[in-house]
Amino acid sequence: MWHLPWASIHYPNELRKILDDFTWDFEGAPADFSQPPTTVGDPYKVGRYVDEWGCRFRNIQNGVHGEVDEPIVKIEDWSDSNSVHIPTELLTFDPDVVNRFCAQSDRFVLSGVTPRPFEQLQFMRGSENLFVDLADPPSQMMEFLKKMHDFYCQLVEKWAKTDIDAISFMDDWGSQTSLLINPVMWVEIFKPLYRDYIEIAASYGKKTFMHSDGNTLSIIPHLIEIGLDAFNTQIFCIGIENLAPYRGKLTFWGEMDRQHLLTTGTLAEIDQAVDSVYDTLWDNGGCIAQCEFGPLGNPDNVRRTYERWAQKGLA
Repeated sequence: MWHLPWASIHYPNELRKILDDFTWDFEGAPADFSQPPTTVGDPYKVGRYVDEWGCRFRNIQNGVHGEVDEPIVKIEDWSDSNSVHIPTELLTFDPDVVNRFCAQSDRFVLSGVTPRPFEQLQFMRGSENLFVDLADPPSQMMEFLKKMHDFYCQLVEKWAKTDIDAISFMDDWGSQTSLLINPVMWVEIFKPLYRDYIEIAASYGKKTFMHSDGNTLSIIPHLIEIGLDAFNTQIFCIGIENLAPYRGKLTFWGEMDRQHLLTTGTLAEIDQAVDSVYDTLWDNGGCIAQCEFGPLGNPDNVRRTYERWAQKGLA
């Protein structure tokens, strides 16, 4: 289960009981940095937050992440992108700490790194500005993207050399109904980046897990083609029936519908939803019982999600 600080604030007792009552199969590896990355503030508290790249966020509510407040790349041709701090400090984590953690854990351990090139570009430039830039990419933007990607590849490789089980990466690609950019553009610019992360991970025997919110149906065949192992996306937003052709070709890493079912659904509807995921996507594997407990989530519905999965032997 993924739980945002919002759940801890609003339902601390219910959250604690769910965490106590179910056995979790996954966990993330810790990172001990010799040069800790520099951030300012708390991304989940009201106020300002600056991430390790220097991107600035403003938050107006506790428990969820804020939004970009002021782009740090302001010039349309990206000639000021040299002011962005590429956080090489993230490369200074101690592999021995990670390996000792893996040795004492009987769970499936995910990396403590999540490359997110598309989102990080938005954090630097602002979403609207970036969409305009992508229509006719400035040469200096593409040069910066190459530098960012080289850094992410180094980070993925260092983590892949440890004893973790899988590399994880993310980018929120979908709107409610479709991809945020033309899928042709996605294939041209971003697909090669993810292919590199997957190939690096596979060269060290690691699985790859990706998260992406929204309707991502148009890129699923591409993710299968480049060898992604597990995909966390909003399968109810896409439509479970539309994913049936990919049964047995990709592991669907959750999730439960948090727009409607987890917030206002009945327990019977939760049961029906879990059943539909299992019946459509399970093929001697191919599903991970997962959901997110976030804003407006009903703790009874979150609990029922895992109770129903447990009845199928998966939680």
